[in-house]
Amino acid sequence: MVSSSQSEAQFQTIHPNAAGIDIGADRHWVSVPPGRDQECIRSFGCFTPELNALADWLKQCGIETVAMESTGVYWIPLFQILETRGFEVHLVNAHHVKTVPGRKSDVLDCQWLQRLHSYGLLAGSFRPNDQVCQLRSYIRYRDTLVTSASTHVLRMQKALTEMNVQLHRVISDITGSTGMRILRAIVAGERNPEALAAMRDTRIKASQSEIAAALTGDYRTEQVFILQQELHLYDTYQRQIKACDVEIERLLNDFTDQVDMDASPPPKSTQRRTKKPGSNTPEFDLHTHLYRMSGVDFTQVPGLGTLNVLIILSEVGLDSSRFPSAKHFTSWLGLCPGNRITGGKVKSSKTRPVANRAAHAFRMAAQAVSRSQSAVGAFYRRMKSRLGGPKAITATAHKLARIFYQLWARKQAYVDPSLEVYEQQYKARTLKHLQRKAQALGFELVPQPAAHADVS
Repeated sequence: MVSSSQSEAQFQTIHPNAAGIDIGADRHWVSVPPGRDQECIRSFGCFTPELNALADWLKQCGIETVAMESTGVYWIPLFQILETRGFEVHLVNAHHVKTVPGRKSDVLDCQWLQRLHSYGLLAGSFRPNDQVCQLRSYIRYRDTLVTSASTHVLRMQKALTEMNVQLHRVISDITGSTGMRILRAIVAGERNPEALAAMRDTRIKASQSEIAAALTGDYRTEQVFILQQELHLYDTYQRQIKACDVEIERLLNDFTDQVDMDASPPPKSTQRRTKKPGSNTPEFDLHTHLYRMSGVDFTQVPGLGTLNVLIILSEVGLDSSRFPSAKHFTSWLGLCPGNRITGGKVKSSKTRPVANRAAHAFRMAAQAVSRSQSAVGAFYRRMKSRLGGPKAITATAHKLARIFYQLWARKQAYVDPSLEVYEQQYKARTLKHLQRKAQALGFELVPQPAAHADVS
């Protein structure tokens, strides 16, 4: 029988100067290798002076790399302090180590983390550099503001419906220029349908008489009050979004140029650059900033708008070397097929559930190309006819992620093969597959002569 000390000796120590930290809401438990201090396990509080004392103790013990296990956001302050102090910090997914039996306390948890990390058996979660993390915080907060603003739009819509004001049936967006003018007039006391309908924009398809009929409703005092309150809150969130956009633009200006803007100006965007009221796109020139800081115009890829690219870059950063290949990148996004095999049989190939904002941006881009007359659009429609809508979105998002990675890693411009070229390539692949299958079955394909219409 092999003792535990003999089995431990069989493992090669990869990180001799490794420490393990179990993060808690009130206290953090830290374990260092034996012999580094009289007590190789200590606990520290969550206040900043105690976190600095934790970092000092790790320096005193000669620690170079740290593995920490945590859920929530309790790990962020300690992670940033240790990273600033020069430690190599690995945030370990708690799901990967929680199944080990026998660990029922924080003390054993930090010891186990230290031991596994010293053997090189723990993989740290991806986290971009500090500058990108700042941008990511702004983008995530902006998304929260947009979501909150949309909640008040729904409440405005509910108040209008209860007054039988069917504004949403004659204009496509009640937060557009026409809708906001009408809503503000209603809140100000205007009730004449003809006067309200006269505020329509000339581009509105519905006639003035149709809009007037839709605006003839039962303007109840309590519902108008609710409409006023929700409109005020919506305007408040729009001001907050604009203030957040100012900070985002300031931070984007601090990123180093990856391309000479004078020698290689940004190519003309293939997407509309209009900014309408109520749109979620920032008002500043985001397209130029993205091209300058990344060196690639990702908006040339069908479906990838400027806001989508900003979200993706804020999540993955600017250093493509963090992902060795496109397969690693799509696996981290959760867009590649699963590989669950038991007993030599494939049990499931579903994509694993991942809460990833970059993956969500790629899925939104995949939905945007459903009617695109491009090779990616044709791919989506072919996948949809075979697999259905949800799987087609995942497959197209995977394809867009691979295209994004190639441009990201090689700093090349995107060249879109035309729809006709894609269809010809697909036809050639299908024909080659049929020929190979027929040959395996002992048959030979004979091309059918093209049918000619009879001319009378």
